[in-house]
Amino acid sequence: MAEPSDAALKRTHNCGELRSADVGKHVRLCGWVRSYRDHGGVVFVDLRDREGITQIVFDPSGDAETHALARALRNEWVISTAGVVRPRGTDRVNPKLPTGEIEVLADDLVVLNRSDPVPIDPEGNDAVAEETRLRFRYIDLRRPEMARNIRMRHAICRAMRSVLDEMGFIEVETPFLTKSTPEGARDFLVPSRLQPGEFYALPQSPQLFKQILMVSGLERYYQIVRCFRDEDLRADRQPEFTQLDLEMSFATEADVMEVTNAVFRRVCEAAGRSFPDDVPVLSYSQAMERYGTDRPDMRFELQLRDVSEIVRGTDFNVFAGVLAGAGVVKGLCVPGGAKFTRKEIDQYGEFAAAHGAKGLAWCKVQAEGFAGGVAKFLDAAMQARLREAFGAADGDLLMFIADAEEAANKALAALRNKLGADLKLYDPEAFAWCWVTGFPLVEWNEQEGRWDSLHHPFTSPALEDLDILETDPAHVSSRAYDIVLNGVELGGGSVRIHDMETQRRVFRLLGIAEEEAELRFGFFLQALRYGAPPHGGIALGIDRIVMMMVGASSLREVIAFPKTQRGVCPLTGAPAPADARQLRELGIRLAPGRKGPEGSGGQGQEA
Repeated sequence: MAEPSDAALKRTHNCGELRSADVGKHVRLCGWVRSYRDHGGVVFVDLRDREGITQIVFDPSGDAETHALARALRNEWVISTAGVVRPRGTDRVNPKLPTGEIEVLADDLVVLNRSDPVPIDPEGNDAVAEETRLRFRYIDLRRPEMARNIRMRHAICRAMRSVLDEMGFIEVETPFLTKSTPEGARDFLVPSRLQPGEFYALPQSPQLFKQILMVSGLERYYQIVRCFRDEDLRADRQPEFTQLDLEMSFATEADVMEVTNAVFRRVCEAAGRSFPDDVPVLSYSQAMERYGTDRPDMRFELQLRDVSEIVRGTDFNVFAGVLAGAGVVKGLCVPGGAKFTRKEIDQYGEFAAAHGAKGLAWCKVQAEGFAGGVAKFLDAAMQARLREAFGAADGDLLMFIADAEEAANKALAALRNKLGADLKLYDPEAFAWCWVTGFPLVEWNEQEGRWDSLHHPFTSPALEDLDILETDPAHVSSRAYDIVLNGVELGGGSVRIHDMETQRRVFRLLGIAEEEAELRFGFFLQALRYGAPPHGGIALGIDRIVMMMVGASSLREVIAFPKTQRGVCPLTGAPAPADARQLRELGIRLAPGRKGPEGSGGQGQEA
């Protein structure tokens, strides 16, 4: 096919732009053939580009060669066409299209490229296997839904940059090839050819670099950055992901939260959403007590209640046994739940069991007293107090889980979310934001017999808890915070440790000896010795943010070229075996049983 002339590529308009005011203009459009209709002479083509669709008409009374070429067109061919804009006529207006009042009567047609029959119909509504969509992603991205998602992602990133620039932040890039500094997940390692036997690590986050930038005096940094974690995947995880990373000197928790609220306010404007004037702030303990999770869905109430003291002394052995063992009895009140059948209640019990509950106790609230389930084990005084604790009304259903507090919270949190969806207790289009603050600094690792950071080892303990850091670490709060939307964590951060003495104390608590600390974080610890200011920051997951803004169910719907849940790219075939010569240059020999190219030390070649 001959190269097109320059004139064929000089569009005057895009395919979503023309209106009635353009009637009479001679225009040139370029795009893909969305559909064609040959009405025994007159050929109608819907031409699509990024901005929309315009109907093109090829009349047999015009140029014969152009008309003959138009009759040969097929879907997804790429063409350039020119002609005069004319009204469709009132009886042929298409109200579904912004360009539906006009059409272009073509007098020129250039085929820029042909297309084989496509494996995915960009305009079709038929279900297509995700593997197929990812393999032919370049066609999948032509679908209006995907194009909208990618453009929304662009608008959101632009909004973030805009508001941070106004607030005095400086964008700085940090390295991709860096040193392994474990942050809770496995690193992706990159072998060095120039330093045989040694490895770079792809960053799980720019954490240490952004703190070093605060020591450098930049004061306000941000970056839209790619991060990498070698972890098990799911719908809201990818091995490579993008986050808005920011850090501020001379800042408190409130300062970081104020900036983050401003970012989300601008993001919501770009997405056509509203953002509240005031975002509720919950402490970690409040979130766990009321919702059983540190990622509460605030679109509906249905709060949990700890009723351990109310039911203490009951004859119900399950409750009595758990309370004797320092467990808890927690529950929730299902509005109108007394109408549930026994089968439906049992199904909720099975759901709770799938989330770790050992059982689900229940009773129905009636005017004459509680009925069914464990009602017979609850005396009149207990029933009165339970009514008051839950604010229960006649016709409601009380559900209880008795277990260790952590297990009870986990099961009830899942049960609460399911009930909220099943009973339509909230508008699925609504957005409900909250901040959760004051997370525990550390958690006990039973398997390893040590304390682990809940966030990372550079998170500052709450100043009022420094006195009990060594003596009662389980009750030390951190200066960490998360922002949550509809039960999904969109970002998290903390005020950092900026003085060496506190950092040494935290390292000792985590069992990190000075020698190990120097080996893992020496370059960063050295920076702290040279006038590190108080500082804090946050990282916001851009993939999740876009997913929430467009209402997608998976991150793969908002990333141009994502991986599958097996970490595979169907488009490129990555990961793939390395060439034997490359492996030799890197000094790498695959262990027996590992797949690889012939001659590399592996056992055969992966297809």
